[in-house]
Amino acid sequence: MAVEDRATDTADEQTDEPQPAPGPEPQPEAPVVRGRRGLRDLEPVLLAQAAHPRQAVVTALGIAACAALAGRELREVGVVLLTVLVGQTILGWHNDLVDRRRDARHDLPGKPVAQERLDPGSVWFAIACGVLLLVPLAVSTGITAGSCYLLAVAIGLLGNVVLRKGLLSWVPWAASFALYPAYLSYGGWGGRYEGNPPEVAMVALFALLGIGVHVLRALWGLVPDNKDGWTYLPLRLGLRLGAARLLTLTSVYLGAVLLGLAFAGTSVGLSQ
Repeated sequence: MAVEDRATDTADEQTDEPQPAPGPEPQPEAPVVRGRRGLRDLEPVLLAQAAHPRQAVVTALGIAACAALAGRELREVGVVLLTVLVGQTILGWHNDLVDRRRDARHDLPGKPVAQERLDPGSVWFAIACGVLLLVPLAVSTGITAGSCYLLAVAIGLLGNVVLRKGLLSWVPWAASFALYPAYLSYGGWGGRYEGNPPEVAMVALFALLGIGVHVLRALWGLVPDNKDGWTYLPLRLGLRLGAARLLTLTSVYLGAVLLGLAFAGTSVGLSQ
């Protein structure tokens, strides 16, 4: 009887213990809905953004205008416009690839490669396709003319890697711009025309124009460049003069060079 009473008491104690309230039934996980990619996230748009489009378009329009003023036919002007646009696009892509880590470190806007919105492999593939398009475009106006422009692009690519941090940063810009008159003066439709060498004055003025464009392009990056310890020409000028005054002086300088180009174009012409 004692054993039975003890077992009964134990069962009663277990029965009298409060039981936890039943929780809500588990709900099935909601499916993950992926938002649609906006227009700004499409790869062609990101590639266009990484190509430095304003510089590419302005440079292409400027060189095409020079070709038109030199008396080139409309179809030749169109080829020059497309050739320079493709070349400048390649330079912009390459610059963003080279600078992607420092652009990310400084959190610079408008840099889809640095922001990991655009895969570097896609940009390298675009550069390869651009080169395959650029070579026949360039030589379509003549082997000599095309070689001059391809050399200008090669110097620009090299300038993205070397000399850009020091006092000689202006050299690739001057050298590449100095080749533009030769590209125009030797060029012709279908590669069958071989022109004359460019005027020395035009070559010198285009080189000066390249230096001015270099300073103007660098103005918006002086602060991060200074943090990285660069000592190139625009930064030295900016530290001595101030960014606002340097912008004014650069604008005056570029205006004077453009006036010189206009005067040289009407007096001596593009080619000898």
